Amino acid sequence: MPKMKSNSAAKKRFKRTGSGGFKRKQAFMSHILTKKSSKRKRNLRKSAMVDSTDMGRLNVLLPGS
Repeated sequence: MPKMKSNSAAKKRFKRTGSGGFKRKQAFMSHILTKKSSKRKRNLRKSAMVDSTDMGRLNVLLPGS
């Protein structure tokens, strides 16, 4: 049986952590930044964890990562 292919779009957006979770970037930082406060933009720069309800989907997209 051939190897499973990882989804290339998911590879660029998610990184697996040591404990098996996934890190992701925050949304809302691409445009219309003038009306957002500095504090809000600073907090959006931080990475976040993928929710447990989406873990099954990510395990299918990124097998063995």
